[in-house]
Amino acid sequence: MRKVFLLVISMLLLLAAQAQKEITIRKKDRRKDVLIQTNKGDMVIRLSDSTPLHRDNFLKLVKQHYYDSILFHRVIEHFMIQAGDPNSKGAKTGQPLGNGGPEYKVPAEFRSTLFHKKGVIAAARMGDNVNPEKASSGSQFYIVQGKVYDDKGLDSVEINRLKGRKLPLAHREVYKTLGGAPHLDQNYTIFGEVVKGMNVIDSIAASATSKGNDRDRPLVDVRIERMKLVKRRN
Repeated sequence: MRKVFLLVISMLLLLAAQAQKEITIRKKDRRKDVLIQTNKGDMVIRLSDSTPLHRDNFLKLVKQHYYDSILFHRVIEHFMIQAGDPNSKGAKTGQPLGNGGPEYKVPAEFRSTLFHKKGVIAAARMGDNVNPEKASSGSQFYIVQGKVYDDKGLDSVEINRLKGRKLPLAHREVYKTLGGAPHLDQNYTIFGEVVKGMNVIDSIAASATSKGNDRDRPLVDVRIERMKLVKRRN
């Protein structure tokens, strides 16, 4: 009996060591991109070295296959597509989603050079009333689709949403051409951007969504089939 017990302990220790090895982030991992394969097409994400806590957390989850089979559970056209709730993997039709994820949060990493242009990936979070530090969810993220603005629209965002804070001129030009969601700037941590597959964002964002208790969830599941690290092409 003692030998069996020791054998079981040894196997458990070996499995634990293997799991620990799998989530180790190496320097070469930080030089790779992330391929997101969905049932609507593929996107390639390039993570930002300017937000290392979020970068490494995302890399760890990708290497754990945490995101495989997760749904885009919140989709709002001309705004963003959101995923990262592990409870969505086997969710029944009509089930409200959005509260799942690891127990930990990631400290905010706001950077003046990073802004919510179309294609950026950023961390979702709880509201300011319960999260004044604006710390990020451990796993939930969104990819911006946004919309194209004119100067009048950007002026309104500055006055009404950014409390008078001015958008840099270079950022305004991008919002007037590529588009985005400027009202989120410096309130949610951006940690990368789509470098291939922008059309997939539009395809997912165009999904018909629920108006019921599972509000904004696509009526037909949009699933992340797999995420993996891939060699950076340029």
